[in-house]
Amino acid sequence: MAFSKLLKTVGDSGRFQLINSIILCIPLLMIPAHHLIQNFSAATPRHHCRVPWIENATLEATRDTPWNLSKEDLLRVAIPWEHDSLSRCSRFVRPQWQLLLNDSADDVEIEGCLDGWEFDSSDFRSTIVTEWNLVCDKQAMKRMAQSVYMGGVLVGGFLLGGLADKIGRRSVMVTSNFLVGVSGITAAFAPTFALYTVARFFDGMFIVGSFLNAFSLGLEWLHPNHYVIFNMMTGQTYSAGQFLLAGLAYSMGNWRYLQLTASMTFFLFFLISWFTPESARWLAQQHRYEDTLRSFKRVARINGKRVEAESLGIETVKREMENDTRVKPQKTYTSFDLIRISVLRKRTLILFIVWFATSFSYYGVAMNLQGFNINIYVLMLMFAAIDIPFKLLTFYTITSIGRRVSQAACLLLVGVIFIVIIFLPSEMKIVRASLGIIGKGALAGSFNIVFLYTGELYPTVIRQNGLGTTATMARVGGMLAPLISIFQEEYPFLPQIVYGVASLLAGLLALLLPETRNRPLVDTVEEMKFQQQCYKQGLEDLTTCKKEPELQEVTFDASSNTMQSPSIEESQHL
Repeated sequence: MAFSKLLKTVGDSGRFQLINSIILCIPLLMIPAHHLIQNFSAATPRHHCRVPWIENATLEATRDTPWNLSKEDLLRVAIPWEHDSLSRCSRFVRPQWQLLLNDSADDVEIEGCLDGWEFDSSDFRSTIVTEWNLVCDKQAMKRMAQSVYMGGVLVGGFLLGGLADKIGRRSVMVTSNFLVGVSGITAAFAPTFALYTVARFFDGMFIVGSFLNAFSLGLEWLHPNHYVIFNMMTGQTYSAGQFLLAGLAYSMGNWRYLQLTASMTFFLFFLISWFTPESARWLAQQHRYEDTLRSFKRVARINGKRVEAESLGIETVKREMENDTRVKPQKTYTSFDLIRISVLRKRTLILFIVWFATSFSYYGVAMNLQGFNINIYVLMLMFAAIDIPFKLLTFYTITSIGRRVSQAACLLLVGVIFIVIIFLPSEMKIVRASLGIIGKGALAGSFNIVFLYTGELYPTVIRQNGLGTTATMARVGGMLAPLISIFQEEYPFLPQIVYGVASLLAGLLALLLPETRNRPLVDTVEEMKFQQQCYKQGLEDLTTCKKEPELQEVTFDASSNTMQSPSIEESQHL
């Protein structure tokens, strides 16, 4: 490949790659603080109806009774009990004093919480639930807020992924970092729930523009042998971000301060991201050879290859890239081409399901921390901790076994865990929580793999579009995951059944994807077609690949290390 040859000249495994990867990973520390923040900012504390006469109760207020009553006693006569605790959404119309004598309170009038609610502030001092009373008939609104956020992530993946293929990865990433700060701060100061949800939508939209383009920028500057290492770096940084989120949430307690802190850091990331150069691979595909040369020379200086850089000139770069006739971007690819072009269609449809199932199950578990009835801060730390060994395990498996089997194994394990949980009694809280933690770790591993795997399955000319478009299905899964829990009270096992079936199906379909381990990134659709034909013949060395009839015009020239292929117009008939 011409580009790989040029990149090797200036260094594809040097100091620049290390510094660039670290810079691109830094913003990932705060991604969990946006994705998972509603575990804390939208937490629902213990609550019951507010009863004004209890708040002002004194011995005189209870002069009609002979007892000096505590607040607990007064609550008992004012609010009915449901499921061994005070009712959260109703109260007696009149105090039922007979309850203090253990008499029954059958056929008494009850009413809703006409004076609002009283919240327990021992765990959460302030959340959007306590501020806007998102309980009882409004409890679905907090789940809607998370779904709206994931809707923004969906739109961002769809729009900004395609935009990055047109105007560049760096431009979209830098702009997104700035706008994450703006939208996040707007959410922190939102005076109403409606404005909060709108701000969160744009927060999600630009957060995906930040980390998806950072991932592609890192990938396209690396030697293929280092793709997995970079993938591990991003995954472990995200896990560290979950520890950071738990610490920030515990220390602040106020949702506005937490939202503000998570957002202001992106202005710092905006400044840092200016030091990241545009992808030379993308620049070369756009025939911007002067910009490509400038990027190469900058990399050469950092990598200590000044002498090698001197041999590079605009004519050299232009000649090398144009001799590689695969690099002819007369056609601009769109998301529609992912389905229209046969060599991409199967991959895209399977990746849709893999992304959906991974995100659907992941956020179904990760956004339901309160459902485990364990301290939410401790559980977040446990969820973060389990990610580390699972991501290290997937690092080993994708390098030794392969991407395809590793991806399938993670999803199948998750499916089995969810099915097993269905048959465990609710009293076995520790066992259920332990299985949930293991499942969350496997899903984190699945996420880690699918980011890398998707980037390797698509050619450069449509890679960011492919990554952004297939990742939109993850956002659909993220949108639906909070909503499925609405039915949990009426159908307790429904979420586990749905999550389990989705994961099992995705795991089986992942086995139908091609393996990409130890194979170089491809740049064009034509190269992908040729490469696929070679692999079908069992040939990993393209120089020994025989020409297939439908690809008889596509050959590999060993002397120049380039592909020889027809024009894009001609290739559409292949």
